[in-house]
Amino acid sequence: MEKLRDYQGTVGLFHQIRDHLKEKFSGWRESLTVLSRQKQPPEEAGEEYAHIFRKKTRFELVLISAAVMGIEFSYAAETAFVSPTLLEIGVDHARMTMVWALSPLVGFFLTPILGSLSDRCSLPLGRRRPFILMLSAGVLLGLILVPNGKLIGEKFGDKKTHPWGVFFTVVGTVLLDFDADACQSPARAYLLDVTLPEDHARGLSTFTIMAGLGGFMGYTMGGINWDSTWIGEILGGHVKAVFSIVTIIFLMCIMCTVTSFKEMPLHVVCRKGSIPMQIQKTCSLEESQEEKIIKVEKDSYGSLSDSNNASEVLKEEQKPIMNTIEEETTAEINITPNEELKASSPSLREYLMSIIFMPASLKILCLTNLFSWMAHVCYSLYFTDYVGEAVFGGDPKAEEGSVAHELYKDGVRFGCYGMAMYSLSCSCYSMLIEKLIKKYRARKVYVGGLLFFGFGMLLMGASRSRIGVICFSWAAGVMYSTLFTMPYLLVAHYHSTNVFDKAGNDMGMRGLGTDVAIVSSMVFLAQFCLSLCMGSLISYAQTTTVVVIVSGCLSICGSIAASKVLYLDL
Repeated sequence: MEKLRDYQGTVGLFHQIRDHLKEKFSGWRESLTVLSRQKQPPEEAGEEYAHIFRKKTRFELVLISAAVMGIEFSYAAETAFVSPTLLEIGVDHARMTMVWALSPLVGFFLTPILGSLSDRCSLPLGRRRPFILMLSAGVLLGLILVPNGKLIGEKFGDKKTHPWGVFFTVVGTVLLDFDADACQSPARAYLLDVTLPEDHARGLSTFTIMAGLGGFMGYTMGGINWDSTWIGEILGGHVKAVFSIVTIIFLMCIMCTVTSFKEMPLHVVCRKGSIPMQIQKTCSLEESQEEKIIKVEKDSYGSLSDSNNASEVLKEEQKPIMNTIEEETTAEINITPNEELKASSPSLREYLMSIIFMPASLKILCLTNLFSWMAHVCYSLYFTDYVGEAVFGGDPKAEEGSVAHELYKDGVRFGCYGMAMYSLSCSCYSMLIEKLIKKYRARKVYVGGLLFFGFGMLLMGASRSRIGVICFSWAAGVMYSTLFTMPYLLVAHYHSTNVFDKAGNDMGMRGLGTDVAIVSSMVFLAQFCLSLCMGSLISYAQTTTVVVIVSGCLSICGSIAASKVLYLDL
């Protein structure tokens, strides 16, 4: 038939198209059939949590991931306007970059601890959603303070200089930056908690798509000249208009996520069969105790069937002994879950030691994520300033209304369009990354994504043109999608396959939420390191072009580290 179709020309082509469509339809129908089936939840989990044990539709994954879309809206407003705002109220480059070091200094130590606390949170609302709500409150306060810092400073007596204005703007920046980054860890852990392992890759890609869309729309909003619209006039100017709209969208997105699926509280999670891995150990201990009772009963009573009188006498004699055994065993069973929870809820010292002596596979993954985030943070935090100064030739400290100052403002708005392109490409690439992993394997996708961004940034720095800003920003989207997907897919895979226990490492001290938070905390370390040196590098080079050059070099270092990551069968 194949040879016959080759000789049939147009008719053969028609048959090939027909067969291809038939295969697609069969695959689609099969996927619907699989989706309609759901795993039977453990009896201990109860019917109210049955939704956790079935495959999720794409729309349900969108609802679960809505929080990150709101976070990226707020992050877009922050990265686009905080640096120009600080420069315009009199902060120089060196001090402006130091401002970005404050939140990562706190976040690097606090975020993993928050992840550990979320693993053992016993609130009825669940383990992750309380932290999402708490950190969202910090984001909301930051969204209020950043655009109004100068105005609040004037209320406190600022006139020509703006010491109070700088203070409130910096406080708002720290709150917004720390909470926006930290909130992603419980949001991502929440996604992994309420989905099946076979949905993790699809869920994480959806998470990244939502992040990209949020960034795209957020940066696009920043590129619009709101000063010339009635909305800008009502809300008090360009920056305030952007932050006001972002605040409303952020609240809507957070509410969509926290109301999407009910979490299992910790006491339900600890019941037998509710979750794998850590709790399986508890269950096996309980089963071993039960088997011990049965064995004792068999050993005690099995040999007494020959004589009823002797049986009764011996039973009476052994009652106190058996009662004692049963009481001790019951106490051991009751204590076991508490001991397991304590094992997964370490003290601060134990937790820090677990980071220092973490498995080698997790160390190299953290190192890769560190280089990757340093590259991306270098691009995202200082990009609009780079476009305003290096590409448009503006000056943020020029007199208000001067040509240089207007050029800088135009450059910042144009930079927002470039960052919108990176967010759009992030969403587009996220739609493909799952298929790319299946076709080319995880190693090639991870290493290739980082290399692509690295060379893109080097070419942008070499061109210093408006076309380069738009075109090469697409490479940043590939990097961001890779950052949002690959490390967490690998961490989830490590835990789902119990690879650390197989390797002889004790991972009972940290749960999935903690390890996700540890990997995520690399963004804080990356931002802290860059904040200490980036201002000095810009001052030494006398050009903001150094921003994209350093970003490209760091990404190439990340690709080298990614080649050493443990991928298992991914």
